Amino acid sequence: MDVFRIVQQEIRTRDLSGTGAFKVGGRWNSRGVYMLYTSGNSSLALLENLVHFDRFSVPDKLFLMTLELSDKAPLLLIKDTDYPDHWLQTDQTANRRLGDGWMHANRHLGIRVRSAVNPTDYNYLLNPLFAGFAELVTIKKVTALDLDNRLKGA
Repeated sequence: MDVFRIVQQEIRTRDLSGTGAFKVGGRWNSRGVYMLYTSGNSSLALLENLVHFDRFSVPDKLFLMTLELSDKAPLLLIKDTDYPDHWLQTDQTANRRLGDGWMHANRHLGIRVRSAVNPTDYNYLLNPLFAGFAELVTIKKVTALDLDNRLKGA
C-alpha cells in the first residue's frame, strides 16, 4: 500500500523520524510524541499542507514522497463511532490524547483516520518508533512539485 507525504525541503525527503510532529504536535499528537503524518492519496497530502500556509507563505516548490507500507504492516482502522466529539475542531485535546495513546501502545505501524480537511478521505498516522518500522516503510519515490500559481493566491 502506498501513502503520501509532502515536505517543504528536499533534505527532509529522507526523514521518516516524525521529529516535526514531536517538536510541535499536531491534530492527533501532543508535543513530545513522535508521529509521521501521511495521506492516502497525493491530492490529500497537498491539501493537508496548503491549509497551513497563508497566501503569502506558500512555497514555490514542495516535495511529494511516496511511501510504500508493507502488506505485513499492522494498521488500525478507526471506526466513525470511535472519534472524539468535535474531532473536526482544531486544538482538540481529546484527539491528541487518543493519538498519543495509539503511539505509546505501539501495537500498530499506523492508524487510519479521516481527514479533517476532507473527511471523505483518510490520513495514515505512522509510528516511527514501531518495531521494524524501517523494514515496513520504504521511500518509493520523491517528486518535486512546482505549485500552480492559483494555489499560491497569485
